[in-house]
Amino acid sequence: MKTKRYRLLTLLTASFLFLGASASWGAVSFQCPGYDPGVDGDHNGDGMLRADDGEISNPLGSNQVCMHLTGGDGFVTMADGKETYIFGFSNVTGLPDDQVLSEGILAAAFPAPPILLRQGDEFYLSLTNVGMMMRPDLFDPHTVHWHGFPNASSVFDGVPDASISIKMGSTLTYYYNVVEPGTFMYHCHVEAAEHMQMGMLGNLYVEPDQNLLADGTSLNGFIHQTGFKYAYNDGDGSTYFDSDYPLQIGSFDGAFHDASISVQPLPFANMNDNYAMLNGRGYPDTIENNPLPAPVENGGKVSQFEDSLIEGTAGDKILLRISNLNVTRFYTLASPSIPMTVVGKDTKLLRSTDPDGAGPLLGENLYYNTNSVNLGGGEAVDVILDTTGIAPGTYFLYTTNLNYLSNDKEDFGGMMTEIHIN
Repeated sequence: MKTKRYRLLTLLTASFLFLGASASWGAVSFQCPGYDPGVDGDHNGDGMLRADDGEISNPLGSNQVCMHLTGGDGFVTMADGKETYIFGFSNVTGLPDDQVLSEGILAAAFPAPPILLRQGDEFYLSLTNVGMMMRPDLFDPHTVHWHGFPNASSVFDGVPDASISIKMGSTLTYYYNVVEPGTFMYHCHVEAAEHMQMGMLGNLYVEPDQNLLADGTSLNGFIHQTGFKYAYNDGDGSTYFDSDYPLQIGSFDGAFHDASISVQPLPFANMNDNYAMLNGRGYPDTIENNPLPAPVENGGKVSQFEDSLIEGTAGDKILLRISNLNVTRFYTLASPSIPMTVVGKDTKLLRSTDPDGAGPLLGENLYYNTNSVNLGGGEAVDVILDTTGIAPGTYFLYTTNLNYLSNDKEDFGGMMTEIHIN
């Protein structure tokens, strides 16, 4: 039955997209100034094209970055084995324009492809709407909303009331002048409660200028140490870390997703999530550090790339970039054995402003130590785990909402991952 439905809808949607394209709806158009597909490519494998990594001929400056996403639908596999219908984004950066529709169909990833930028970047993000393969009755537009980004103009904000939405078969290229470091997130803002519940959510974070200094050079009097990385422009090295891990808190309401694929009324008022996840997976899938096998309904396309396994060596400082894009509830995430130091919240360094008006670099650190953080939808925190004095072994990071340590009716799963200290 599933195979027949898949083939029928594939034929219907492919025909629909073809007719739509021939009716001048729009076009697939990856816009990246200076990019030559015959010469340039993603040399470091991060899914983005950077001028200063030699991936673009770079006519506009050394900080130019480009990326191409699609918006569509697909399936993911829950940790109890259930295949679940989703909406989502996929990364098609560098693909020829005439291959984007075929590659983007049924390629929705959860979470969305990660976006890693550097302070000072000029970011060109193209989004192509490939339509809903499994729901050819839907004509939903899509957007990218960079949550917390200080847009100079609303046209690229992604909120449909004040900016552009992208119809099926069309592409819009967003432009961002990246001025602030920190842990952000992004999502589709069209019919936000539905599209976010269905999975159009992704990790996004920006490295500070302080990371980009040459060894031994200074920023506001702070000397950059060899090989060090920092969460923020702290001026004193206090946000130093050895490795960082983005962790997106999220959860699905299985009944809502089932209603969507079955073309039934959506239970917005009764939305009650029963799959709690980190980076789109429930435990024990969270510690599988490879992409999960492609769901059968996806036609062989992998949809779950991001794990949540945290690894380090005793003595390391590990930065956790934790964000919550859940649409139904607050969640608490706890590390009972390795204390957390919270150094940033909602892309801001936790530091007072200097009383003389010299800015936050000379203010007082307001970091605090804790064993748990509580986040609502749209919130983010930057947490450093200091493993000095921690014995090698396996530790756990999990929600204290204990009823969410399950994969629907299957116990001992849900929003939990492991920290391996070597």
